[in-house]
Formats: sequence, structure tokens, C-alpha cells
Amino acid sequence: MRKPLVLTDVRIIDPSRRLDETGTIIVGADGMILAAGAAARNQGVPEGAEVRDCRGLVATPGLVDAHVFIGEPGAEHRETIESASRAAAAGGVTSVIMMPDTDPVLDDIALIEFVKKTARDKALVNVHPAAALTRGLKGEEMTEIGMLKAAGAVAFTQGRHTLADTQVLRRAMTYAREFGAVVSLEARDPYLAVNGVMNEGLFASWLGLSGAPREAELIPLERDLRIAGLTGARYHAAKISVPESAEAIRTARARGAKATAAISINHLSLNENDIGEYRTFFKLSPPLRTEDDRQAMVDALADGTIDIIVSSHDPQDVDTKRLPFADAADGAIGLETMLSAALRLHHADRVPLMRLIDALSTRPAQIFGLDAGTLKPGARADIALIDLDEPWLVSKEKIVSRSKNTPFDEARFSGRAVATYVGGRLVHSL
Repeated sequence: MRKPLVLTDVRIIDPSRRLDETGTIIVGADGMILAAGAAARNQGVPEGAEVRDCRGLVATPGLVDAHVFIGEPGAEHRETIESASRAAAAGGVTSVIMMPDTDPVLDDIALIEFVKKTARDKALVNVHPAAALTRGLKGEEMTEIGMLKAAGAVAFTQGRHTLADTQVLRRAMTYAREFGAVVSLEARDPYLAVNGVMNEGLFASWLGLSGAPREAELIPLERDLRIAGLTGARYHAAKISVPESAEAIRTARARGAKATAAISINHLSLNENDIGEYRTFFKLSPPLRTEDDRQAMVDALADGTIDIIVSSHDPQDVDTKRLPFADAADGAIGLETMLSAALRLHHADRVPLMRLIDALSTRPAQIFGLDAGTLKPGARADIALIDLDEPWLVSKEKIVSRSKNTPFDEARFSGRAVATYVGGRLVHSL
């Protein structure tokens, strides 16, 4: 048991209640929220409570990042569960969903339990494992979906891999439906995109690099959506990047498919021109698209077609990034910068702050059934305290993650998490 916590004079934004008002948050000694809102000002302060004056700050539910790669087990030199949790806390993220792309792959109960135990022992934030949809991520034999879900897997995915066999996919989605499990897949055609290292177009030609057409995303996405409609499964498009994909999501929902979609913060903040002179920290999957595409995806986020924002945190080291552009690994870290990059959309009046926090916290918690994403009384006190205007400069020296492959190196941001609470316990403070 710890001291009760009282946050006073704070602007509270809680999308789960459509609440945006200045008030007080009272957290009990058990780490649960007792009250949150303007009315809580009149409830008094619990005996022995720690009181924090939060004038000028915004309190939101702790962020939920639904697409995070972690090296442990197998590549601890890139990222461990403990180091990823510290990076998450620094970014206001209180819950992460860990992808199964580890060595060994998270495809059996013992490995799911290993992740959960390691997180309990070492992590500052809540770490939820996603299990492999097929054994070894090979796309041939589906895993024990029911048993893995009972063990704590919150989603089933192929991670970075694609699933080419539609019969296996249909069978897996059918089983997942019976257990109420979410199937989350990246849309990347392994043949159309086999040699593509950036977005296909004029800029790729100027750089002399082979491009991946948008159809490499759109065709497998439309296939997945059709099979989701056929089976009645809960399908989540793990990362989309072009407006045609957003339109496919709208159309599938109109047909009755249980479909949701995410976008990486990178594809809301950056475009293919940022690659510049072969800067490999901007080599991502899916590749960065055109500025027109980026603008259209911001609109799709604002209107709710795209449900959530993810960091797609993917730590890589010098051996995989300090290479010629075509040979470098895909991926960038993002846990520490996701919130600040997203706040650019708020400052530019492109996405309302309520919708932004919903996409970063409440909606992902709803999609994956997590105990998170709300500040309602009785909920666990996972809270991000945000200064919307705090200026700061991203520098490799201050990055918490073990890997430093950020596309936002030397970027100037306005707004960041100044404190992060998990279960009422302070896990990060500036």
C-alpha cells in the first residue's frame, strides 16, 4: 500500500466519459481512482495523501501502445522488457502490447508466461503479450488460440511477417472468433513488395531505389477484410499508410465486418521526402508515403476511420541500420516520441485533442480488452500528466531505449509527458 495521491487544478481529458474539464483526481492507497472531475474538488483530501498542484497541466488516461517490438528473449542488446518499459514511461505510455517476433517466437504458453512474469518483476508499465497466429510465424500451422488467450495473450498476429495462405488465415480467424480473440495483421504483399525499399514513385526514381507500390498494402488488406467478413472474426489492420486502405476499412465496415485499423505515428508525421540522402532511420515498413497521403491519413484519423495510433517501436542497432539504404533493416523506435509527435496534429488544429487522446489510449484499450484507457472512478490509476506546450529537443544522449534509431533525432517538439503514474505509483517524472 502506498500513500493516496491527489492531483489538483488539472485539466482532465477522459475520452471514455467524453470529459474535458478542470478539476481534481483522487487516487486511493490501493492505486485505484476514487474520483476524477470538477466535482472531486469538493471531496476533501484523504489523510496522509500526497498532493500535487497540476495547474497548467493536462491529465489523461495513460497511453496504450498496441504495436511494440521488444528484443527479449533473443535480442536483449536491442531492447529488454525492462528498458522498453522505461522508454514507455518516459513517453506517457502505461500499457504496451508486445509483438511475438522474438527468439524463440511467442507461440506457446510457457513463453507467454515468461513475458508476463518478466514484466511483473522488472517492468515499470503494463506489458501485454500478443501471441503468434501461426507456429514460428511461418504461416503454416495455427497456434493454440484458446489456450494462449487463457494464458494472457491479448491478440494474435504475424508481427512483421505476412500470412500468404488464405486457407490457414480463414481457419485461424474462425477459431479466433470462437474465443473472442483479435487477429491483428500487417498488410504487405510479399511478392509485390519483395524488392521495394521505399514508396514507389518519382522520388524513389531520383534516389535510384526500388519502390513498393501502394497495391502491396491494399491487396492483402482487402483480402484480409473479406476473410474477416466471411468468418465474423474481429480483425485489426495493424498499420495502414495510404488513403485507399482507409477507404477499404470504411467499405468493409459498411458490409458488416468487425474491422479496426491503426496507423504508425511516423506515417502521420513524416513523408518520403524525409528520407533525404538515404537516411536509414527513415526506412520503415510500410514505407513512408507522399505528403498528400500523409494529409489524407490525418483526416482519416480525425474522422475515426483510423481507430488508433501506434509507435511501431522497433529497436535496431548499428549493425542493422548503418548500412546502404537498400540493405538496412526496417524500423524505428518511438515509445518516447509518440505523444509529442502526435501533439503536432493538435497544435496544427488538424485533430481535436479529445480524438487524439482517444486514439492513443481509450480506443486501443477497448479494441484489445485491456484494463486501461479511462480515468473513471474504480479504474486503475494509470495516468499521464502532460504539458501541452513544454518545448524539448530529441537527442540520442537522452533517449532511454537501448537502441537509438529514431527518425526524430534533433527534432523540436512542443508538449510531452512530465509525469507518468501506473497504478498510482510515479514511474516517470521530469
